Amino acid sequence: MMASVITLAGTALTVLATLYALAALFCRGRLARQDRLPDCARVCAPVTVLKPLCGAEPRLEENLAGLCTQKHPHYQIVFGVRDPADPAIAVVERLARRFPGVDMRLVVDAHEHGSNRKVSNLINMMPAARHPWLVLADSDIAVGPDYLARVTAPLAEPRVGIVTCLYHGRPLHGAWQRMGALFIDTWFAPSVRVASSGGSSAFAFGATIAVRAATLRAIGGFEVLKNRLADDYRLGELVRGLGLETVLSDVNVGTDVTEDSLRALWARERRWMQTIRSLNPLGYAFSFITFTLPILALGLCLAPTAGNAALALCGAAARLGLHWRRPAPGVRCAGHAWHAPLRDCLLLLEWASAFGGATTRWRQHRLPIDTGRAAKGEPVPPRQAAAPHDRPSWR
Repeated sequence: MMASVITLAGTALTVLATLYALAALFCRGRLARQDRLPDCARVCAPVTVLKPLCGAEPRLEENLAGLCTQKHPHYQIVFGVRDPADPAIAVVERLARRFPGVDMRLVVDAHEHGSNRKVSNLINMMPAARHPWLVLADSDIAVGPDYLARVTAPLAEPRVGIVTCLYHGRPLHGAWQRMGALFIDTWFAPSVRVASSGGSSAFAFGATIAVRAATLRAIGGFEVLKNRLADDYRLGELVRGLGLETVLSDVNVGTDVTEDSLRALWARERRWMQTIRSLNPLGYAFSFITFTLPILALGLCLAPTAGNAALALCGAAARLGLHWRRPAPGVRCAGHAWHAPLRDCLLLLEWASAFGGATTRWRQHRLPIDTGRAAKGEPVPPRQAAAPHDRPSWR
């Protein structure tokens, strides 16, 4: 009897892991393709891009320069830093000299409004935004010249409240950086596509979020996010609470992966896992089936039958196939399929470890893990910094 239960459990693990691997390989997600948008959605309204910065990242100037060559007819870029000595300021000043025709502004303001320093930066930057549509974008993403026009197009439809997009990893040179890119390309992005294909729209990704300024005001502005680690998720949730839809754009941007050690990679990915766990505890508990190769191995150990072996072989082939599927048109496939066993085993260990801990580290700061939902009695840090320094705009 016990042997039958173990065999059944092993077969179930293999079936679930294989089905998920096949879904991850073949699902494309429900994307807002430009050729399916109505004519009104092709009109480019004036847009402000908000770029919070912190430090001189390895490809910062290259990434920010991509925003300065957009085909969009009417846009503004607002850069924001907290520290007057931040080396990112020099990068922005060089860009101003390189692209004198681009409407850009630098806001230097050290005021803290809550525990989330990125959101504090956005609150400080917001008064400089002049246009009715907003794009929030992380500093480490690379974009093409049609990025702004494409990612904002769905906002022309009144039912759309927020637009976000997937991203692929751009590793620097190094094995751990490649492993970090594989986390994005062969686990995170496929899981979003599977969820989207299944009808879910409960997401918003900090790599890019497009929203109307009026919609942001309707949910209470950035101030409602100031004590949230998962500020992007919470923003999407609040906008959907207004009865508006979340759209997944067909734009796929690149994000730099710079972690050069196992320790740094573990810290970043475990923080992501902890955040996912806090937002959806039940779904997180069952997400072990997405770590395909170790789960298939466990299933075979429990049920070493010919049929189960054939099923596991199918699942393993689908999992490896993710390394050779392009994340988006024109984007190189992830490759490095020989890293798949280590990548999946590391994911499983991070998943297990993320069940513990109520705090995490982000940019050398200890932050509480939150649920992304309203909390009672959230403390606001009492310390306020010196008065802001607002740099003039460049034309």
